[in-house]
Amino acid sequence: MSEGFEPQTFRVTRADLVRYAGASGDFNPIHWSERVATGVGLPGVIAHGMFTMALVGRAVTAWAGAGDTVKEFAVRFSRPVPVPDTDEGTEVVVTATVKEVTEDGDTRLALTATCNGDKVLSLAQALVGKR
Repeated sequence: MSEGFEPQTFRVTRADLVRYAGASGDFNPIHWSERVATGVGLPGVIAHGMFTMALVGRAVTAWAGAGDTVKEFAVRFSRPVPVPDTDEGTEVVVTATVKEVTEDGDTRLALTATCNGDKVLSLAQALVGKR
């Protein structure tokens, strides 16, 4: 249909993962230990899926103008977000396309999140109330 919002880029570092672990209570070592992460077949330490989802939610909320206008928000995790042990970390880029404007004026967005060019979410979408 039409464009949703300009790409929004979020930098993710290992320090962000530590802060998120503390806030969420998810201290799974795949989010902080290279040895454990690679030992279970991951490319290295990965971001928490819910942290990645929160970044996408932040992009949607910024576009919507307020969090209470977001009526629905759903994603499926399709690929991990590897976070290297560098000061730069990695980047998650979020884009959206307007898929539908309902009779009530709500907007359905198809969302895309990528890391290093790879889609990390699938079937991601949001329904935003009339703005």
